[in-house]
Amino acid sequence: MSARDEILGRVRAALADVTEVPAAPAAPRRSPVADVVGLFEERVADYRAVVVRTTAGGLPAALRDALPAGASAVIPPGLAGTLGLSGTGFVVDDGELSAAQLDQVDAVITASAVGIAETGTIVLDHAPDQGRRAITLVPDTHVCIVRADQIVLDVPDATALLRAAVLAGRPLTWISGPSATSDIELSRVEGVHGPRNLVVVIVESPQG
Repeated sequence: MSARDEILGRVRAALADVTEVPAAPAAPRRSPVADVVGLFEERVADYRAVVVRTTAGGLPAALRDALPAGASAVIPPGLAGTLGLSGTGFVVDDGELSAAQLDQVDAVITASAVGIAETGTIVLDHAPDQGRRAITLVPDTHVCIVRADQIVLDVPDATALLRAAVLAGRPLTWISGPSATSDIELSRVEGVHGPRNLVVVIVESPQG
């Protein structure tokens, strides 16, 4: 028996005679704000990410502008046919690219599942337009598309929208700015656990 199995067995034994489970307390909620998208933009920028606002029609140009000149980019298969991006330098991920091959690509372009205004966090549920986790963790730059209608106020709102992905067994990746950590002297180091650069492209709602 592994240590994990032993611990879980003890937990099950301790709960064997529990017949009533109290309801979880309601999560504290922030009061509504007038401009959820504006708050999201402000909080994302606080994390040293680059924020670009565009329209659906201007999205392909905004994505090209977000990439350094001559940069190569990998695109998940569920997004490749909708962006109008093609030509040398754009690679559609077939699921077979190794970490070493992805490390040779300058950037990744993905969609997102939800944006959280209160925390400036983007969540990927790795649907086809977001691709597998590896492509969002290895390239040095992540260009992430967030539609304005995907932005919610706080974490409880986001978790409600992510429930279906969790039940389907898909992983969730929570992104708050470029990957960063601090060394023993508290010097900030970026790019250790994921992309060094994050560009968030907010696509305005048609009425906006």
